Amino acid sequence: QVQLVESGGGLVQAGGSLRLSCAASGSIVSIRRVGWYRQGPGKQRELVALITSAGRTDYADSVKGRFAISRDNAKNTVYLQMNSLKLEDTAVYYCSADGATWGQGTQVTVSS
Repeated sequence: QVQLVESGGGLVQAGGSLRLSCAASGSIVSIRRVGWYRQGPGKQRELVALITSAGRTDYADSVKGRFAISRDNAKNTVYLQMNSLKLEDTAVYYCSADGATWGQGTQVTVSS
């Protein structure tokens, strides 16, 4: 079972961009779905974006057109490019492999 480590979070002004990385300890080729989730203050964890082993992507309506998920199998890494960030994007972002393995999360804070 792979382990996942997120990175790339931080403090950014509204309208700015960040790229999150989810690095796996082993090959991600066999992982059917890698998802990025987030949990904002006082909110439930929600799915932000996912990518399948075939490269199919899906996004929450709230981030469509602003976020892009991609995977680099050679680097065992999945990315989340976040553009046009809004205050409501503030959350801890987690990646997950098939909903079974989770990283520790990375904080994203968007300021006005």
